[in-house]
This record gives sequence, structure tokens and C-alpha cells, in this order.
Amino acid sequence: MTAHPPRGKTPATYQVVPVGPERGTFAWNNLWHDALTNAANHKYYYKYLPITRKLLHLEFIKTRFRMKKALLLLGAIAVFGSSCQDVGTSDNTGGTASSKDSEGAIVRPKAPVAQGKPRILFVGNSHTEYYISLPTVFGELCEANNQPMSVDKLVTMGVDISDIYNDHKAEAEKNFAKADTDGNYYDYVLLQEQTPVALEEVDKYKAQVKMMAEKIRKNSPGAAIYIYEGMSPVPYEGDGEEFNQYHEEMRKNALAVMQESGNAGLFRLGDAIKDAYEGKEGYKHEINGKDNLRFGHNSLHILNDGGFTAAVLLYATIFDKAPQIPEQLTLSTGIGDDDGMKKMPVAQAVSNPKALAAIALNNK
Repeated sequence: MTAHPPRGKTPATYQVVPVGPERGTFAWNNLWHDALTNAANHKYYYKYLPITRKLLHLEFIKTRFRMKKALLLLGAIAVFGSSCQDVGTSDNTGGTASSKDSEGAIVRPKAPVAQGKPRILFVGNSHTEYYISLPTVFGELCEANNQPMSVDKLVTMGVDISDIYNDHKAEAEKNFAKADTDGNYYDYVLLQEQTPVALEEVDKYKAQVKMMAEKIRKNSPGAAIYIYEGMSPVPYEGDGEEFNQYHEEMRKNALAVMQESGNAGLFRLGDAIKDAYEGKEGYKHEINGKDNLRFGHNSLHILNDGGFTAAVLLYATIFDKAPQIPEQLTLSTGIGDDDGMKKMPVAQAVSNPKALAAIALNNK
């Protein structure tokens, strides 16, 4: 059984910090060390300290986001009041694009014609690999469907694209210098940005994707790049109003980045997770009070249901068809200290594979 992260390369800046007792709780050392040192049941995990500050900073980002929404609302009220004085001359063709309009902006990038086995590169943080490894499950779907695919990944927990590159610089530059006979070492690339950046710093988001894309295209000029549409960072509660507000912002920013990246498309995971929470295809995300899609506090990570959806969606997005689902996939045994990832029967580990696969296909 594969243990949950941290996995693979461990940066020198990782330190042992007491957090817990639940996995998924991120703690800032300076704030929590004294309180937890004498706790009888605390657990020690490796956490990436510079980034825990950003994760705890999420509450500030939420507050700033709400303030921005309030200012926009006040502005809209003022404009509406002004327009009411001259209704006859109003033009209803302007304003924010609807979801349907946004759909029209999504393009399907063209992958190069590979000679030999195609190759995909995942660049991301714990939303790419934590309880579930999207690269692993996607690779297993490819294998089960006789779709050859080599899978590479650059993953570091909790950081943005620039820090991921810096953390794996030697490995990345070595791979970016390799050549294939067809002229493209990588055929597909999935770029996942850190949530605070994807939500609030769209210019930085664009710049970091551009930086990584330029490095990749040194030896893969025709690679099809997919922008990972992040999930709303808040729980789905009540009518989902707050969840939806953050979702729309994440979606808008991901589309903006996609539109400025050549030969790029959108990996619509945020849309698929939203549909699952809304009960599309008869799916129920909550069973006995437990959210089967995601778990966490300051950062919500996909569980078996969410990870299964993500892998099916990525397969359908790239190949424009539904995968055959194998009997077993590498999924999470749970969220406890001793849990990890291992091959498990899909019918037992995923609450409703049929509904989630349908949701994924609707968002490809």
C-alpha cells in the first residue's frame, strides 16, 4: 500500500510539525506548536512550512473576495438606478457572459501525432496528488483501455507553479531537454495552479502558466496543454450560494488563462465537482453526514469519488470518449494516519461510479 503524501521528492524545507489530529488540517508552526506540544493525541506530519501560511491566509482571501463582491454589487445598484431613468435606451447585449457563452470559448487543443507511446506531464500540488493520485488513476484508465501513455509528474504539496518548477528544477530541465523522433517529447500537459493564485491573482496565474508552457515547448512545441479548472475552496452547504460564487471566479480565471495560452484547453474539474454536489445524474455526495467528494479544513482535497471523477474526466477530455472502467483502480483506503493508496474494487471504493462517470462525460 502506498502511503499518503508527502511522497517522492521531499524538499529540504520540509519540517516535522505537530498538526492534527485529523489529516487534512494544515497548521502554521508559529501559531499551533505551543498548543499542540502537550496534546496527548497529536500526530506529526511533514508539512511544507512556507505554504502553510498561504493556506491559513485563505480566510483573509475569502474576506477580501466578499468585500470585492459587495463593492461590485453596490456599483451594479448604482448603474441600475441610473439606467432606470432611461429604460428605453438600454442595451441588454452587454454584461457578464453566461455559462453557455463561456462554453463557446472553450477549445479542444490539437495534440501532435505521436510516433510511439504518447507522454503526458502533470504539474501540480496536492490537488493533483494527495488522498488520490490523479496521474496514477489516469494512467490505469489508459492501460485498461489499451491506450498507450507514459505518465510523468512534477508535484509538490501546497505550492504554486513557480515553486513546483523550482522544487523539481533539475529533473524538469533534464526532461525539457529530451527529444522524441516526432519532435514533441510531451504530447499532453496538465497545469494545476495553487488555489489562492487561481482565485485572486489572475495576472500571476497567467504569468506562471506562460513560464511553464514556454519551458515545456522548448522540446514539445506541439503539446496540447490543459488548464486545470480548480474547485471552489469552500464546502458545499445549503443552497451552495457561497460555493458557487467562488466556483464562478475560479472558472472565469481559468478560462482567461486558457485563452492566453496557445493550443490550450480546459480540464473542467471544478464544473464536474459542482455538478456532483448539485446531484446531477442522481448522484448524492453526502451519505450518513459524510462528504464523499472531498475532505479537509483549510484545503479540501478530492477523495475516492472526486478522484474517480477527475480521472474519467481527464480521459474523456483528452480522447473525446468514455473509458471502460476496470474492476480495480488505485484509490484511498481512508483519511486516517495509517491509510494510503492501493488497488481497490471500484464498485466498493466509489459510491456511484455510473453517475460520476456520466457527470465527467458531460464536462469533457
